[in-house]
Amino acid sequence: MNYRHAFHAGNFADCVKHAVLVWLLRAMARKPKPFLVLDTHAGAGAYELSGEAERTGEWRQGIARLLGGTPPAPLADFLGVVEKLGLYPGSPSIAAALLRPSDRLIACELHPEDAAALRRSFARNPQAGVHHRNGYEALGAFLPPPERRALILIDPPYEDPDEFSTLAAHLASAYARFPSGVFMAWYPIKHRAPVRAFHESLRAGPVRDAVAAEFLLRADLDPSRLNGCGLLLINPPWRLAEEVPPILDALLARLSDGEAGASTSLLRIADE
Repeated sequence: MNYRHAFHAGNFADCVKHAVLVWLLRAMARKPKPFLVLDTHAGAGAYELSGEAERTGEWRQGIARLLGGTPPAPLADFLGVVEKLGLYPGSPSIAAALLRPSDRLIACELHPEDAAALRRSFARNPQAGVHHRNGYEALGAFLPPPERRALILIDPPYEDPDEFSTLAAHLASAYARFPSGVFMAWYPIKHRAPVRAFHESLRAGPVRDAVAAEFLLRADLDPSRLNGCGLLLINPPWRLAEEVPPILDALLARLSDGEAGASTSLLRIADE
């Protein structure tokens, strides 16, 4: 509960997560039926980069490298959303901006100050509900939704050394409750062993139709550094394999410093 995303807002991992999130939201909207967005670890909603984020400066190697000039086509939608919203947007702000009138957002945040900021941000938005609660518990409380369609975003802080195991267990439970849901779970990549164990635990469980989209700034060999990040996607929408790799590659072209091992990939974790 001590984690504050404001210090890391706009870094390379945020850009990866949010660029794919924009694609996911657009893909969900291809079908006319309403859907719910459930954001389990929503944060404060939007971030002033001259505030806490300036103390780490991570955004300068992230969103600062992407804004300005004509964006590459695969990033145009994401960067257009960022520029339109002003402050660097968190996932609930991006989701709220792209909802259709029939869609809903439920945003959960445990940190009291961030939950209060989130509630203020959406005070006048009838499509958004903010809950000050544990995000993992929200999976049991809000799934399955009455719409029977949902995009579930899970982005825990990974302060707990057992977070990968906790995430895998809650994904399995949520999938069992709502096997048709579209899930996106973010994870850090420092070195390969924890990620490999996470993927293996998912393969051993009930989850089907799962893909990992991974982004590495450098080889994943140093456990003291955030070398990359991954997005575990369950029930990904149609055309993922055609449309998401160009997004990741365009991000890598702008964000990489050319270190050895920089790469992007789509890895099939579980078959349909």
